[in-house]
Amino acid sequence: MSRFLILLGAVLILVGILWPLLQKAGLGQLPGDIVIHRDNLHFYFPLTTSILVSILISLLIWLFRK
Repeated sequence: MSRFLILLGAVLILVGILWPLLQKAGLGQLPGDIVIHRDNLHFYFPLTTSILVSILISLLIWLFRK
């Protein structure tokens, strides 16, 4: 269990470091991400991006378990 938590922490740190590069590649502004702009409100919910990141993390965990 501790090995899994260390690996998860390392992956989160790596994603945090690479996040600016991922945004330049278009991740975070995909079709399906919900963005609402109003006078006093800016709401952003990255639905599609969250799904893709979840699939990627699930795939990585599956590969490491094999």
